[in-house]
Amino acid sequence: MDTSYQRTTASDEWYTPREIVDALGRFELDPCAPEKPLYQTADVMVDKNQDGLKYPWGGCRVWCNPPYSQPLITQFVQRMADNNNGILLLFARLDNKLFQDIILPRATAILFMRHRVRFYRQDGTQGGSPGIGSALIAFGSNNAEILRQSGIDGFYLPLANGQRIK
Repeated sequence: MDTSYQRTTASDEWYTPREIVDALGRFELDPCAPEKPLYQTADVMVDKNQDGLKYPWGGCRVWCNPPYSQPLITQFVQRMADNNNGILLLFARLDNKLFQDIILPRATAILFMRHRVRFYRQDGTQGGSPGIGSALIAFGSNNAEILRQSGIDGFYLPLANGQRIK
């Protein structure tokens, strides 16, 4: 698997609304920070030039709104699951491989957000409503509790002892 971190599409440069990150508390690391951030998402913000996949996460509490292009999205989701300490923002596509093979078996909780997230562009303007809703995925019990108490409108679902049925 290629582990180089090179964003390939403009869709990788959409920024999370500040109120979402602020509601989730202090993060130590954002391995997917934009080159020109609109605000501080974590104590340490690693952009594509520093390569968040190669940067040491070391159990840090991580905020991750990954680039949505392949293979980067899969690599960052896997890394978050391995780190097991942080919150990940993704489109809520439960039938895809990321949810089925990584998130549902390994995450601690999911908050299915009630309203679609209107992400921001690099110039600070807000984009339109995406075609699908988003989910915040917690890894680690502390992050699950923070997600539960965040005040973000949506349906909170704790995950415990999930099991694949074939």
